[in-house]
Amino acid sequence: MNEEWISQIKRGTLEFAILILIKKKDRYGYDLIQTLEKYPMLQTKESTVYPLLRRLLKNNYLEAYWKNMEEGTPPRKYYRLTDFGSLYLKTLEKDWLVLVENISNLREE
Repeated sequence: MNEEWISQIKRGTLEFAILILIKKKDRYGYDLIQTLEKYPMLQTKESTVYPLLRRLLKNNYLEAYWKNMEEGTPPRKYYRLTDFGSLYLKTLEKDWLVLVENISNLREE
């Protein structure tokens, strides 16, 4: 795979992917990283995910809460979509569909 190309794709789609995952269920940061590991084009590191989560919180697309785990394990910070975040995700989904359609149309020309 072309690493530079993949890096550019990640920059443009990681936010979308994370919001999709959090829409399905509340998630904590490491859980997001592990889930994205299953998808080679979306694999990422903590140094990328946590600043992105902070930005999504700051923009009010997400809210966070602490959840106690089993005894001896520190609590985890979970993230969930806000109503504003759900609207934002719907916009991203529409934009994504337009992009995919545009690329398909270009390939067919």
